[in-house]
Amino acid sequence: MRLRQEGRTEEVVRRLIEVIDLGLFAEGEQLPSESELAMQFGVATVTLREALAYLRERGLIETRRGRNGGSFVCPPVEISEELLFSRLTEMSALELRDLCDEHIAISGTAARLAAKRSAREHHARLEHYIRALGEATTRMERRRADARFHIEIAVAAQSVRLTHAEMSLQAEIGELLWIPVSGAQSPEAVQQEHRAIADAIVAGDPNLAGALAEAHVTRGIKRLIDLRLNLLAQEEE
Repeated sequence: MRLRQEGRTEEVVRRLIEVIDLGLFAEGEQLPSESELAMQFGVATVTLREALAYLRERGLIETRRGRNGGSFVCPPVEISEELLFSRLTEMSALELRDLCDEHIAISGTAARLAAKRSAREHHARLEHYIRALGEATTRMERRRADARFHIEIAVAAQSVRLTHAEMSLQAEIGELLWIPVSGAQSPEAVQQEHRAIADAIVAGDPNLAGALAEAHVTRGIKRLIDLRLNLLAQEEE
């Protein structure tokens, strides 16, 4: 998706971090060429190079020289639980509620449109990430399978803007949803909810698909709000 304003290095950085963080570019995968990426983002090549230089400094990509050279995605580093708890406590209840409202609007609309517009190949992708969640063995794998399922719904809705909005939301809050604490969401329960949403999309039932997606998002954010309140209460004690 092209940037609204050309020459914004930080926006290119943010979007590349999103796609790498969500696993849209896999470990070891080569990024498109500088000229191709610059064209996709609608920025000058020099801007794209500045963004890639920042990603190299962060250890997200490495650049190899020579005939088969280019920029390649480095192995992912899982964010520590302490940092996730810190991020959550820094967010206010109002921020979480606003995120919930936004996510409900995006996910619900995407699911309804997916039920109307999706094709078999979209259904296969949804099924793939439902299975991936059940097979995941680490927090990062679960988070990525969960995020990719929601992103694929937006893709199935055939909406570039909804897809980008879902990606941004998953990058912002997706990791927090998988904080390992007592009472946290279980992979099995999330997988069942994903299955129900996918079944409604495959059946072509937009009302049910939208309602299930909205309820799924609401439960996830509510758990985060409850967790944040518990953390604050423990700090006061």
